[in-house]
Amino acid sequence: MPSIESQNVTDYPNSNTIFMVWKLVDDPKLKETFQQLCALVLNLNNSVFNRFPDSRASCVFGIGYNAWNALDLPTPLPKELVNFEEIKGEKHTAVSTPGDLHFHLRADDKSIIFDMAIEISKLLTPVAESILEIHGFKYWDDRSILGFVDGTENPHNEDRDFFAKIGDEDPQYKGGSYLFTQKYLHNMNAWRSLSTEEQEKVIGRSKENDIEMPDDVKPANSHIALANIEGENGEELKIVRDNMPFGSPSAGEFGTYFISYANTFSTTKKMLTNMFIGDPPGNYDRILDFSTAVTGTLFFVPTRNMLDEFSG
Repeated sequence: MPSIESQNVTDYPNSNTIFMVWKLVDDPKLKETFQQLCALVLNLNNSVFNRFPDSRASCVFGIGYNAWNALDLPTPLPKELVNFEEIKGEKHTAVSTPGDLHFHLRADDKSIIFDMAIEISKLLTPVAESILEIHGFKYWDDRSILGFVDGTENPHNEDRDFFAKIGDEDPQYKGGSYLFTQKYLHNMNAWRSLSTEEQEKVIGRSKENDIEMPDDVKPANSHIALANIEGENGEELKIVRDNMPFGSPSAGEFGTYFISYANTFSTTKKMLTNMFIGDPPGNYDRILDFSTAVTGTLFFVPTRNMLDEFSG
């Protein structure tokens, strides 16, 4: 029996990304094209590994609930693969938006992922509509556009595999991962109107040195206080984030593409509930006063073995 080979969900962030979301259309060649797409994703990853072994380049491919059914992929489905339902708080909403296929392209050299995106787009254009394309970049020392280091709470080493990949709880999909994405737009004028001290209270960390505030100082509605969660028995729950900044200064658009890989969507959903509804309800994440989620979609990332099966 071949060993399980996951897609590159636990790779560390690098300098350039392209995120693409596609919506399938009703076309007689859809299933045939999907087979070709799975083979292409495997080929792209193998090719860049051989040609540019030090580039840290990869293409991670995720499939949404509606697409899984439309393409007649295996049943039962991954246990927590559903259409994401919006989470509505008193003031802010984690919206739900459509998306059938998601591509997360990463490399230190943007040329590599640009060519990857071209090949994927050429294949998909006859049977799908591009509904989102974002070009992310590394901003200083892994900071978001808001100026704070992002991803500090990410797990490391073997913990990345533990928290990002499905284990024996869903044997049919072992090695796969739940991928959740949100596009956030930031109100930079409002954010910049805050003093550094006020910004630090919103985040729960120091801006310059990225040091977390003590619990007795950290505001209960700070991002760190609400986004760090525990299980019912006090166990630590984590996700693997690979957020990237993006923007268009002349258009006044500044944002963060939030992307998480997890062995269960329940963990991400609990974090979102804390942020948007609050813990307790009403004590929502203050960062949402400056950051608006304009998308929200759940995907499943099959293993490479499954992509090979899907390719026919």
